[in-house]
Amino acid sequence: MALISFLAFTSFVAITSYIFTRNSEQETADGYFLGGRSLTAGVIAGSLLLTNLSTEQIVGLNGAAFSEGILVMCWETLAAIAMVVTALFLLPRYLQGGITTVPQFLETRYDTMTKTIASVLFLSGYVIVFLPIVLYSGSLALVTMFDVPTMLGISHTAAIWMCVWGIGLIGSVYAIFGGLKAVAVSDSVNAVGLLIGGLLIPIFGLMHIGDGSITTGLSNLYNNAPERFNAMGSPTASVPFSTIFTGMMLVQLFYWGTNQAIIQRALAAKNLKEGQKGLLLAAFFKILGPLILVLPGMIAFYMFGNELEIADQAYPKLVKTVLPGAMVGFFAAVLFGAILSSFNSALNSSVTLFGLDIYKEHFNKDASDATVVKYGKAFGVLLAIGAMFIAPFIANAPEGLFGYLQEVNGCYSIPILTIIVVGYLTKRVPAIAAKIGIILGAVLYFISQFILKPNMASKAVEAAKATGITDAAQLGDIEKLAYPHFLHVMAILFVMNVIIMLVIGVLKPRSEDFKLPYTEEVDITPYALVKPIGLVIIIVVILSYVYFS
Repeated sequence: MALISFLAFTSFVAITSYIFTRNSEQETADGYFLGGRSLTAGVIAGSLLLTNLSTEQIVGLNGAAFSEGILVMCWETLAAIAMVVTALFLLPRYLQGGITTVPQFLETRYDTMTKTIASVLFLSGYVIVFLPIVLYSGSLALVTMFDVPTMLGISHTAAIWMCVWGIGLIGSVYAIFGGLKAVAVSDSVNAVGLLIGGLLIPIFGLMHIGDGSITTGLSNLYNNAPERFNAMGSPTASVPFSTIFTGMMLVQLFYWGTNQAIIQRALAAKNLKEGQKGLLLAAFFKILGPLILVLPGMIAFYMFGNELEIADQAYPKLVKTVLPGAMVGFFAAVLFGAILSSFNSALNSSVTLFGLDIYKEHFNKDASDATVVKYGKAFGVLLAIGAMFIAPFIANAPEGLFGYLQEVNGCYSIPILTIIVVGYLTKRVPAIAAKIGIILGAVLYFISQFILKPNMASKAVEAAKATGITDAAQLGDIEKLAYPHFLHVMAILFVMNVIIMLVIGVLKPRSEDFKLPYTEEVDITPYALVKPIGLVIIIVVILSYVYFS
């Protein structure tokens, strides 16, 4: 029954996507890469949420909540503030310039080489880190929920390989051959299923631990471990509270405001008003994100305690335990859609970046739109195959895929955010400053997190052992405190690189002020209520922290 409901809902999404996109324009750059600049608020919001909500979020963040409690909600609630900032500040400028990719703005503001460096950084992050982690974590969830090794009589490793390639091939069809509109439509259909299914998990979970009563379940959950309901993370937590005021907001602004795989949905808006409404609608639902991405992990801790080998098993085990068989199949289909969403969205963005920012710029400047789309698709096929080969080996990555993903992404997220922010807020900072900022930011972050940090942490642990400390938990805290948290490092490097760029701007300014052109691709009349609604969203986020402190 679970398998039947899984196949039924998955087929429904595929057929719906085909019906709504079969007549869409695929031979022009705007038609393929931006869905003809025709997306409305509801489609934008649904696609934004589904692109974000994949298994590295659903499984990973609930796994973090299983380990640490509600404090990890900052990854969700603070995203709402970043979306408001994007709607007010970044999106109007993006649409004014009529850009298709974020690096295109960098070309307009700085020069072609700056755009190319940013595109290469984006593509490197997608193929080496993001796409393989999405494929592996998604496969791990499906293998656990359906017990694929037992069902098919194969090994766990073989089951992971099979699911990785199944997800990868289906996602590639959506992203490479359907273009952005196919991705966005499938996202919107899955968004409804994920919202319903995602909310059912904590409801059934609370009823399970509350003898049929949700309120009793909540009471039992709180009384069992009230300290896990404190949103203020300690210095040794995965996200100390102090990081909210440093690197956390920078990461959120990069992700929701400059990450090509995310912002491409808003760039495809039919006008600024629809884009802003879509971002605000997504921000509202993001405030409710902890109900889907944090609460289930806390319920799993109550139910399973120390039974699980790794925290990332918490969510799929909870789903399998509390949902009826047929609903497990439905939710697995929704989860499958979320996996596909993140995979095919990043892949579609990679195709866009390569086709427009690398192939057309450096290989064939006179290429027609059809040729650019053709070679972009070819690159997407190679990228997808590479990610599918790499993904199964992610099993050897450190425990806690979500935190690992965020830390590794810092190699390109903060450097790119730095030059975009400086580019918009200044008029005379030259291209050489952007090149220095983006390269220096990436190199210094890599040295900090993957050379200095392991070395200092190892020395601190050895010194502690020499004094007679043997407790594993105590040694773990010493290791964490031996070096600044990666979010603090991001903030330090961000400020340092901004200062360097501003100094260069004073010493060697542009010959003339930069002025952002208006290409008239879309109407940039803002949504009348964008500021008051944005303010309400920010206040609600702040109040949620006050309540859980």
